[in-house]
Amino acid sequence: MMRKLCLECGLLVSMVTASVAADHLRELQTTAINNGQSPVAHWGVDPQNYKEWGSHSNRLIPVYTFGTRGTSAGVDLDSYTGKNSPYRSEAKLKGIYGRVPTNTLNPNAEYCDQTDLAALQRAAFKAGKKHVILLIFDGMDWQTTRNAAIYNERRVSYSEGRGTGTHFQNYTANGTTQFGCMCVAPHNDGTDSDVDTQTIANPGGKYPGGYNVAKGGPFPWSPPSADINYLTGRAPDGKSKGEHPYPDSANTAQAMTSGVKSYNNSINVDYAGQQVSPIAHEVQTAGFAVGAVTSVPISHATPACAYAQNVDRDDYQDLTRDMLGLPSISHPRKPLKGLDVLIGGGFGDSAKTTGDPEKKSQGQGKNFVPGNIWLTDADRETIDVARGGKYVVAERTAGAIGRDVLLAAADKAVSSKQRLLGFFGIGKLKGHLPFATADGDFNPTIGRTNKTESYTAADLAENPTLADMTTAALTVLGKNPKGFWLMVEAGDVDWANHDNNLDNSIGAVNSGDRAFRVITAWVEKHSNWQETVVIVTADHGHYLWLDQPEGLIPPK
Repeated sequence: MMRKLCLECGLLVSMVTASVAADHLRELQTTAINNGQSPVAHWGVDPQNYKEWGSHSNRLIPVYTFGTRGTSAGVDLDSYTGKNSPYRSEAKLKGIYGRVPTNTLNPNAEYCDQTDLAALQRAAFKAGKKHVILLIFDGMDWQTTRNAAIYNERRVSYSEGRGTGTHFQNYTANGTTQFGCMCVAPHNDGTDSDVDTQTIANPGGKYPGGYNVAKGGPFPWSPPSADINYLTGRAPDGKSKGEHPYPDSANTAQAMTSGVKSYNNSINVDYAGQQVSPIAHEVQTAGFAVGAVTSVPISHATPACAYAQNVDRDDYQDLTRDMLGLPSISHPRKPLKGLDVLIGGGFGDSAKTTGDPEKKSQGQGKNFVPGNIWLTDADRETIDVARGGKYVVAERTAGAIGRDVLLAAADKAVSSKQRLLGFFGIGKLKGHLPFATADGDFNPTIGRTNKTESYTAADLAENPTLADMTTAALTVLGKNPKGFWLMVEAGDVDWANHDNNLDNSIGAVNSGDRAFRVITAWVEKHSNWQETVVIVTADHGHYLWLDQPEGLIPPK
């Protein structure tokens, strides 16, 4: 018996599978790693080396908006694209970067900047929208989306543009959806920070950011230029630093949540380390509820940017403290208010010392508490309503169904008018949720590390899905009569792409897409597209190339 994920409802059901050998994507991925190459795809600049590159790229990223077409200026995506692109204006570029980056001014730019999405969200609230939801597929560029869409549709239906094949591509939101793309370049790379003093040693960093359209291309689907290494931040020799660095998940998420472009590793601070205000702080002060949901640990870079402030993305315990309204290294005397809902992974992920490189706890500073990397036992006790805190806590519980545990806690939070913390995951696997593969199964094969993950029956049963987490968040946040702001992150897309794993990547996109189905179903039942805005996008991309896209289609 294998555990398989129902593509329509997101529930775990049992079914018999004939053989792992019948899994086309699993076979394709396994063969590609074992052979070192594949006729279907490759990661990086060398088609003969399937796993030449395993990190991010500076590619343009697709943006899908819902509830925006034909609305007021600033809410309509057209306010930032085409003739309104900031990349056509020296003055606007100076406002974003503090300078005009080399070879970045483009009088024909169609793309917006990542910071424009923060402006759109703020404009939506100013225009009277009640609900704003930012759904981030971490690491999902246009090629990653197309990879999933081809597999889902069993055909190659597009070679540019929005395309079809996922719910977020197909859904029209009653004619209010729009599609565009954005630049995700960082302000800089190579900024050195001190987490204990929350200071920056070299404001401006070592490698200024920017985007050269002649090398990167005018669209997310543009073919590679002669300088094929450019988008990976490398010079033409493939070894030294290139013209512009590629971004990380911290500064890119921050750009969308605060509107301030900063250095790689920043969490809601500017290039000099000064704290900047994310949208969640602003709307919470105005009476809106705020929340963050993720399939990876709760204070990983992307969800942390929903609310926390810190000079270093790796200061996980302090980031969690900010998110839960506790004193932290960055707010020692006057803690932040804390999110109303925080749901994600990290459960069981522990380290004994700050020098444990496998657990990445060495970046947490002198106040690191041995134990769970993300949430200390003391902080967990402090925030629990059972101990006088503000949060109803749902966590992975031996022998209990994770979805049931979480949704029951959400109902309790609503009835008692309390906040909600959901804490799940697989500790031995760095705290993330189980990875679904392309066919909806949970049986990953090898990636660039030549390692595989395996899950017990308890891992699958005791953890909710991202869709379940989204349901719980909407249950609680939706009770606020004023409205809410919510970030949802499909973080496993990035983990799959770092591992050069086509099978996991498709599964991760579809897991996030099921969360989007939950969102659209909620809007249709409890709201409408006049009072709700949803943005679906990624923080950055990777460097996948589909050489023979038809090869993704399982044989009949």
